[in-house]
Amino acid sequence: MKINLKVWRQKGQNTKGGFKTYNVDHVSPDMSFLEMFDILNTDLIKKNEEPVAFDHDCREGICGMCSMYINGHPHGPQQTATCQLHMRTFNDGDTITVEPWRAKAFPVIKDLVVDRSAFDRIQQAGGFVSVNTGGVPDGNEIPVPKKVADEAMDAATCIGCGACVAACKNASAMLFVSAKVAQFALLPQGQPERKDRAERMVAQMDAEGFGSCTNTYACEAECPKDIKVTNIARMNREYFSAMLTSYEVKTSGGGD
Repeated sequence: MKINLKVWRQKGQNTKGGFKTYNVDHVSPDMSFLEMFDILNTDLIKKNEEPVAFDHDCREGICGMCSMYINGHPHGPQQTATCQLHMRTFNDGDTITVEPWRAKAFPVIKDLVVDRSAFDRIQQAGGFVSVNTGGVPDGNEIPVPKKVADEAMDAATCIGCGACVAACKNASAMLFVSAKVAQFALLPQGQPERKDRAERMVAQMDAEGFGSCTNTYACEAECPKDIKVTNIARMNREYFSAMLTSYEVKTSGGGD
């Protein structure tokens, strides 16, 4: 296969970027999209040109680092991580446009690499359980209904890749944040910090500059781990319940 690439090149956050066109020959349909980029970069290095910077690590659809905006879709035309997208999805002679995530909260570091540390700061704001549990308890010591456990596990499969932000016209992070809130809100271990967690994580999300959710469901449609927008409804309930409790405490004289 021969593929024509239009790739976004940008040296840094404060420099102007633009598209550059490349032709990649001898592409096997069985190659992953990242392997095709490896070939491109090998050719560029042989020509003493600077290779295209892009994120990758596990290449097994687990880490979420392989964030590329391909032909108008986060991770490409299939609902999968970029590293799991294969070239057989495209046709010989196709022109493929590749861009970085577009969001104020995800500034471009270089070429296709963006700074997603905003997600880390949201997680650090409340996406954890800090109680001292002592030794390792028996697996079945705290009974959890299977339906609840399944829902918590489904939310916990979020890999934090940022595809939801890239897909949203407002660059909203609601799907990511709601998944991280929901996975703890559903389980007994997450109850002690439940209200504080929702308040802190939503506040940090807003502080990072992400947009608001307008329920277009683009995030769910593009999520490689099929995180459901029902988590957003759950997070909203968690947040408003937490805010109501805080208001009642303050108005009753129990707060500062």
